[in-house]
Amino acid sequence: MSVGNSSTTSIAADPTHGISGARDRQIGMLFVLGSALVWSFGGALARFLSVSDPWSIIFWRSGWAAAFLIGYMLKRDGTSRALVHFRQMGIPGIVVSLCFAAASMAFVVALQYTSVANILLVQAGGPLIAASLAWLFFRETVSLGTWLAIATVILGIGVMESESLDGNISAIGGLLSLTISLVFAVATVITRRYAHVEMVPAVTLGVLISFAVALFNVKNFAVTPVDMLVLFAFGALNLGWGLAMFVSGAKRIPASIASLIGTAEPVLGPVWVWLIHGETPSVPTLIGGLIVLGALIGHSLGQIWVRRA
Repeated sequence: MSVGNSSTTSIAADPTHGISGARDRQIGMLFVLGSALVWSFGGALARFLSVSDPWSIIFWRSGWAAAFLIGYMLKRDGTSRALVHFRQMGIPGIVVSLCFAAASMAFVVALQYTSVANILLVQAGGPLIAASLAWLFFRETVSLGTWLAIATVILGIGVMESESLDGNISAIGGLLSLTISLVFAVATVITRRYAHVEMVPAVTLGVLISFAVALFNVKNFAVTPVDMLVLFAFGALNLGWGLAMFVSGAKRIPASIASLIGTAEPVLGPVWVWLIHGETPSVPTLIGGLIVLGALIGHSLGQIWVRRA
């Protein structure tokens, strides 16, 4: 399917073209929420790993994610149809794949220059960036309630990470953190804008790019059987399944809302670490998490009320 033909143009002008209304929108929100839920287990899984080389983790994680996504497409579409989707994803799909590959690798490199808390705080601005890009380039309407929810989420994550923040934000670390937010927002906006394009091949290409880059940077490929089992869950389920759900849901709802729902990930992450590893979250983490959850729940209830009205 060419990006420049008349049918594509009409869909691009109206991202809701062919979508079955409110029910499809609800399905999209559930998919994105599901991806945030799956991704939120990342911190708990990483704590089980004894691998010291981050590129080794990226190599195996990306490899398992690629295997999951390829298997998922073959099961769902068959070989011939899966190849058709790869050929038809075009420039939008390539951009999305590069965005996800850049985000995953930038996170690893950013950790060499700054803390996780600093990175998460910058990433909290992702919904704001997504909403701004969607409005600036595609005139996608963002309601006042969504803007308020975005501001509240940024405040909540700021409170969550306040105890962990430090002043060691180098220019490189800050730039990489901002890059993560920017490319993820771009991927979200493009997925929504080109809703007719199947983006599972795009995220598959993205993890294959990460796999290839890690291949040339790994110092030691050997891992223990226990680590390999964790890396399987970390790659196939945490990364691969999460990406499949995200791109399936993000094309059904406004980019600002998809990015906003995704902020449930850093809120739920400390909960799983607490339940699985016994690491009790701090008071600021609990307060900030409640602020974010309140914003997300309040926004969802507001959306329901507006539709009923």
